[in-house]
Amino acid sequence: MTNCQSLYKFAKNILMLKIRNKIFSNKKVYIESYGCQMNFSDSEIVSSILLKEGFDHTKTVEKADLILINTCSIREKAEESIRKRLSFFNSLKKKNNNLKIGVLGCMAERLKEKLLHEEKVVDLVVGPDSYRNLPDLINKTNKGYKSIDTKLSKVETYDDIVPHHFDSNNITGLISIMRGCDNMCSFCVVPFTRGRERSRNPNSIVKEAKDLFKKGFREVTLLGQNVDSFRWSHLSNNKKELEKLQNNSESISFANLLEMVALITPDLRIRFSTSHPKDITDDVLYVIKKYENICNYIHLPAQSGNNRILKLMNRTYTREWYLNKINSIRKIVGDDCGISSDFISGFCSETNKEHKDTLSLMDEIKYDYSYTFSYSERKGTMAERKFNDDIPINIKQKRLSELIIKQREHSFYRNKLFLNKTYRVLIEGLSKKSENNFKGRNSENKTIVFPKRKYNIGEYVDVKVLKCNSATLFGEILN
Repeated sequence: MTNCQSLYKFAKNILMLKIRNKIFSNKKVYIESYGCQMNFSDSEIVSSILLKEGFDHTKTVEKADLILINTCSIREKAEESIRKRLSFFNSLKKKNNNLKIGVLGCMAERLKEKLLHEEKVVDLVVGPDSYRNLPDLINKTNKGYKSIDTKLSKVETYDDIVPHHFDSNNITGLISIMRGCDNMCSFCVVPFTRGRERSRNPNSIVKEAKDLFKKGFREVTLLGQNVDSFRWSHLSNNKKELEKLQNNSESISFANLLEMVALITPDLRIRFSTSHPKDITDDVLYVIKKYENICNYIHLPAQSGNNRILKLMNRTYTREWYLNKINSIRKIVGDDCGISSDFISGFCSETNKEHKDTLSLMDEIKYDYSYTFSYSERKGTMAERKFNDDIPINIKQKRLSELIIKQREHSFYRNKLFLNKTYRVLIEGLSKKSENNFKGRNSENKTIVFPKRKYNIGEYVDVKVLKCNSATLFGEILN
């Protein structure tokens, strides 16, 4: 491309930006997010892109000129909730013919054009790798056309976009460090809706964390479908080439990245999610142990406690291997390290004995808490193509109830271990049940409620735990 052509392209882009700013000026966008933290992080990226184009953000849906719903597709129930919400938005559209409605994220990526046909109210369908194109797509809908862009990318990480934290307490922030997933668990739709793994430039992550701290944020969560597979080199972001660089100083691992963020300031607390059991390394555990501002908490989804089911799920580890990883966490980080998990009840062909293996795994580990779900078949996944979803719904629900009851017992057991101990707590806001109480979390990710004192939201305080239930610790600030 010649210099003249480059100048022409630059001038054209500036002109188009000015035109769009004029078109979108005084327009209000309402964004609603569902599902995992990655979706909420993506919504902040979308908000930033649209603010730059002239949109204003509104928290009142009735005032919006554009409604965007960032969707989850991991379970059928999540999609059903989103369809019900679209029905409500349709009632608003009947009162305002100029209102535009868009579906973003995983459900958009999974259903693509089909969504436009099934939900006539929808004007815009945009997958998670196409948010940069939103202004042009929205402009197209303003001309009376339906718009869709669901192309997946092998390189998009949005690392040059500063997220707009429109729905944040300005104390705790989310930072996406990578996108996509290569694990291909047989039950999971994520690799199909978010594409292949690719990591962000670590310098951009550190810069974002520094900016958040300057704005008053005191805690960040580093996000990825599988954070432990983070690997970046200025030489390449190709996964196969990065594997060759694994022991090379040019390659930055997740353990390296954690340390880089921890060194920004000891007053910035760091969490991360999610860890795949096969990828979390002892190096990561030693970094957690080394830095007080890296929280003593790991989300390590097991999904099942039975080896045959784990193999059908393509989890690539056994029960025994997983237990060894838990032992490493307890040994290196400490017995007080908070550990949570995910479990699926009623996966394809699961027997009652195999379900009891999951209950026994929970008994052996005693998680601080777990996220439990009954199996929901997702079209296009390996499980949908190869296995029969043959467990009756009533059996799935019965097993799910047993998992929930078991976890409540263990959560209460784990919480009682914190009684009469003192923890450093970041005040995140007011308790939902009383404005006379603060709420916050300790390093182990335990929610603690305590009476208000002279301190402010965003400050650290020392809190002694006096009582608890299965969900919450209760205490008081020490002088």
